[in-house]
Amino acid sequence: MSRRKSNPTQKWYAIDLHLHTPASSDYQQEGVTYLDILKRAETRAVDIIAFTDHNTVAGYRKMYEEIEQLRLLENLKRILPEETSRLKEYERLLRKVLVLPGFEFTATFGFHILGVFPPEKPIREIEHILLDLNVPSDQLDEGSVTVGASADVLSAYEAIRGAGGLAIAAHANSSNGVAMRGFPFGGQTKIAYTQDPHLHALEVTDLDQPGGRTTAGFFSGIKPEYPRRMHCIQGSDAHRLDGDPARKKNPGVGERVTEVLLSSPSFAALEALFSSNDFARTRPRRKQKEDAEYDYIQAAQGEGGNIIQDFHEQMTVRGGKLYAVIADVCAFANTNGGTLYIGLGRDPKATPPGVSNAQQAVKQLEQEISTRISPPLACTVDSHHSRGKNILRILVPRGEQPPYAVDESKIYIREENETSLAVRDEIVNLILSGQSAQRLSAPPIPEGRTRKAPAATPPLATTRAAGTAAPPRTGVEIVSVTERDGQAYYTVKDLRNGNQVTNVTIKSARRLWHYAITKYAEMPKDLKQANVKWHGDLGLLRSYKMGQGERFDLVQRGEESPRFYFGVTEDGIDGQWRQLLGLDE
Repeated sequence: MSRRKSNPTQKWYAIDLHLHTPASSDYQQEGVTYLDILKRAETRAVDIIAFTDHNTVAGYRKMYEEIEQLRLLENLKRILPEETSRLKEYERLLRKVLVLPGFEFTATFGFHILGVFPPEKPIREIEHILLDLNVPSDQLDEGSVTVGASADVLSAYEAIRGAGGLAIAAHANSSNGVAMRGFPFGGQTKIAYTQDPHLHALEVTDLDQPGGRTTAGFFSGIKPEYPRRMHCIQGSDAHRLDGDPARKKNPGVGERVTEVLLSSPSFAALEALFSSNDFARTRPRRKQKEDAEYDYIQAAQGEGGNIIQDFHEQMTVRGGKLYAVIADVCAFANTNGGTLYIGLGRDPKATPPGVSNAQQAVKQLEQEISTRISPPLACTVDSHHSRGKNILRILVPRGEQPPYAVDESKIYIREENETSLAVRDEIVNLILSGQSAQRLSAPPIPEGRTRKAPAATPPLATTRAAGTAAPPRTGVEIVSVTERDGQAYYTVKDLRNGNQVTNVTIKSARRLWHYAITKYAEMPKDLKQANVKWHGDLGLLRSYKMGQGERFDLVQRGEESPRFYFGVTEDGIDGQWRQLLGLDE
């Protein structure tokens, strides 16, 4: 169990981990020096920067070669006054701005990957990483975007992380990004490239945009195909000192930065943050007034309960409220991980009751999770302030050894915004997924071999004829029904993860399944008698409100019989389904 109280020594630091220097062949301004770049970072109040030139570390190396040459002249007492001034300015700025070595690697198909390393990492070792990734030795100082037949994306992630660096997908949602904008393929490859365990973070270009349709919102863990929540940051990708006045999307040094809450402005603190499941300590830069008003707990409450977060007003033993918290912890561990807030409910307009004795409550929760959840689960419990109240937060990782159980016998899973006891087939799937994860993490990849993109876990691909719409990715499908001794037994498929559960009865079905079975049983045998809104082979049976969102019951004509989907949410549909429902793409 890991405990972290609100740390008054932590501060928000500005970082820009994607900067080019004149060592990149496509740098846009002549006469710019490395000292100019440091000065501009200071002017724009950036605390940590990384030199990430194209397929080279030459910019970082040249800066330190210049500094060492000035120090040598100083030691030999041959330094000129203007050189002394330059050296002192370098030393002053390097005390204020942490400069990290790195590169922007061009992987197969032109995808760009950032590798950022600790300042003590020898430059020669970083260059060897580039050589191992098939950057030709005669191009190691060229700073060119193109380097011929390089290594694939997954090999780059693994090589960077294996060498102690941060692997970050550069401008993931834009051109040359691993989210594959403009690429004619995707599916399992896109999932692998954005969910790989060696990848620390995604750099995006829309971090400061409001609403849930941003890249960070897409990779927040609520999408069924992308269950791993990703740290999302932004960087300037500056190829010049100041932004291009003719092109707003061409910023200068420190003009598009991320703020991170750290105990110190160090590489180790950055690595610890990007390796954690604490997503409240990263944000786009805010103005001073916005910073004073920002309350991330209230912002999370406004999003409502979902598959990766929920809220509990109390954690008393009486009334089963503490048990409900522990059941949620178990369910999150068995699903996608998530965050629990204690001391406030789901209604963002209601005044939160808070927790009266936060320190004692933290200890109680730590004890309960430690003794009641098995196998052991490394959660973080800490306390924060929101609207004048103490609020507890539990960060629950996606478990590496599922299934997790409460009191050694009760296994819970998370479905949409509800926690439920797992049924037999779901428990079997949890066991199989745990075995699969152990197999993937066990054997190292032999030197010189290239790793292939893995299939999603669990598998999500659906075989279908060309031109036929794929099923939705949320809700449930009633696959079949059989009758034994007068009792109907249903096979239900969870569309979020593809798990299929057999022998479900109306009595054993949980909330959404119960609803789906009831509606399915009410369906007339002839669909012509049902009030269906059709768009080709896709039909809308019903739309209705549940919680803060809208849900849909859908039908799809098949070769032999129609397929029925119930309780589908908007984030689980695209393409022809959105056209049917009149939703914007």
